Amino acid sequence: MSFIYLAMILVLAIFLGFELIRKVPATLHTPLMSGANAVSGITLVGAFVFAGNDNDILAQIFGGVAVFLAAINVVGGYFVTDRMLSMFKGKGGRNAN
Repeated sequence: MSFIYLAMILVLAIFLGFELIRKVPATLHTPLMSGANAVSGITLVGAFVFAGNDNDILAQIFGGVAVFLAAINVVGGYFVTDRMLSMFKGKGGRNAN
């Protein structure tokens, strides 16, 4: 694929993502983003594929950086989800009177 074609896909994806997130109510934004970050574990699998590529050193470098960034995203998604769920718990736990 040509660079122009890939750049157009990137620009359309950015625009679509911006429009979708902009229309989400504020009360749903945190659950949506924490779920999206947790689901981005799929990105981590793709990053492992590039990091394990034996053909090109540049692909290995970019793959290693992608593994690092995707791992931060996944772990951050779980922390945000945990913090969000703790906001719905009572101060004394479930059995508090």
